[in-house]
Amino acid sequence: MSLFNFLVSKTIMHVPGPIVGIFAKGYIAGEELKHAVEVTRDLNGKGMMATIDILGEFIKKQDEATYFKEQCLEILKAIDREGLDANLSLKPTQMGLELDKEFAFANIREIVELAAGLNNFVRIDMEDHPCTDDTLEFFRRLREEFPGHVGVVLQSYLRRSLDDIEALSDGLLNFRLCKGIYNEPREIAYKEMVTINRSFVCCLEKMFEKGAYVGIATHDEKLIFESLYLVDKFNLKRDDYEFQMLLGVDPELRDLLVKDGHRLRVYVPFGKSWLPYSKRRLKENPSIAQHALRQMLGMKSKSV
Repeated sequence: MSLFNFLVSKTIMHVPGPIVGIFAKGYIAGEELKHAVEVTRDLNGKGMMATIDILGEFIKKQDEATYFKEQCLEILKAIDREGLDANLSLKPTQMGLELDKEFAFANIREIVELAAGLNNFVRIDMEDHPCTDDTLEFFRRLREEFPGHVGVVLQSYLRRSLDDIEALSDGLLNFRLCKGIYNEPREIAYKEMVTINRSFVCCLEKMFEKGAYVGIATHDEKLIFESLYLVDKFNLKRDDYEFQMLLGVDPELRDLLVKDGHRLRVYVPFGKSWLPYSKRRLKENPSIAQHALRQMLGMKSKSV
């Protein structure tokens, strides 16, 4: 870890909101759904897809979960109404997972049911490891009822991910593969980036072997190179996979992928909870702050 990244990770939780906002501005669509719609429409005009996410997780009350459920339903309706090329991402804890498992499942099921009715799709995000088993169970149950309209996230830093791919391969597979950003204990997750990256490639190869559709979520150009090698190895068509990137991170690399004809989806977060999200994101991935600083100074980006 560079000195800059070390300092960001150790101090970001104590930095005043306005300063965090300087770094976060390009990575959040805004506070309202209309802002996410505007950003998504602009991305669509550039040949990119989007996944929209309302910020807020680890809620404390069921009425908060109900609020976020209703917001997710509104996002799906807005996507349909505006004719956007976009889907929805949501977090199980946002739906009440830590309050009542079946309550959370019912909320997510209602959202996926609407998505299926609108011929759209819901991506269930993966959070920290206490949520992993329940999240995968939700995916299993929902893909049986709504095949083709729901997917889940796997994280390459988790030691269990290769086994999870195998265990889930008895049904339709739709994954987002990312490295993972939560601070997990060593017995749960790999700590060395070289190992996490190697796991990423191994997981992606196994996903392709199992016939999965994969959203390859990385800004690391080395991993994109490895991913493209696997795409060629498995003779995949352009609609058999997609790349996924965070809003505002390395738009140059993003544009290069689109120019080469690859499907690319941008994660578009919005909501009033942007400050805790941004602080956590910067703490767990300080390279984003480094990238933002380089952009402000007009310098070339490095892989994140």
